[in-house]
Amino acid sequence: MNTIGLIAFALVGSSKAIREEFDLLGLIIVGLAMAFAGGATRDLLVTRTPLALQSPIEISLGLLGVGLAIALSIVLEAPETHPVTLVADAIGLAAFATTGAIVATEAGVSAFGIVAIATINAVGGGAVADILLDRPPFILFEDFYASCAVIGGTAYWVVGLLGAPASTAAVVCALVTVGTRLVAVLFNWSLPTVQTLGLRAD
Repeated sequence: MNTIGLIAFALVGSSKAIREEFDLLGLIIVGLAMAFAGGATRDLLVTRTPLALQSPIEISLGLLGVGLAIALSIVLEAPETHPVTLVADAIGLAAFATTGAIVATEAGVSAFGIVAIATINAVGGGAVADILLDRPPFILFEDFYASCAVIGGTAYWVVGLLGAPASTAAVVCALVTVGTRLVAVLFNWSLPTVQTLGLRAD
């Protein structure tokens, strides 16, 4: 799951940087930040050394995602909005939400901790990438994105609470997260704001 997430998120982050016309170093930094920032935050929360600092394989996987983003930018006119990139993003979201839930469970945190760490693992990299791209993290104000990780992390905890094996909980978490995200993209879901609920006059 971690391998899939690293490649997918590095691809997505680099695609965003290419759209903003970053140079090669810039797009590598943004791609790797999206791939590793969420996982590094997760590891710090459970007091362990981030995986990115433990093995060169981790960085190699991130660079593979960067390379794929460059290749897509050559053959596609708008790779950051292409279905391939959108699906990769959904898969990365699900993979990292699941990885976060597994790590949190092994660390013995509470139910809230499992859902919180799953969500941070899934969306933390995207938030950092947006900051590097000089824009507010989109997870805070548009799209149905972080909510998918929250739902997936909750599903993981519920399945585990029912006594199912950890592997079953992981599969459920991944399927729920990626399925919810793809449906959200297809039907353009978004969470309501205070304004759309009519609670504040413009």
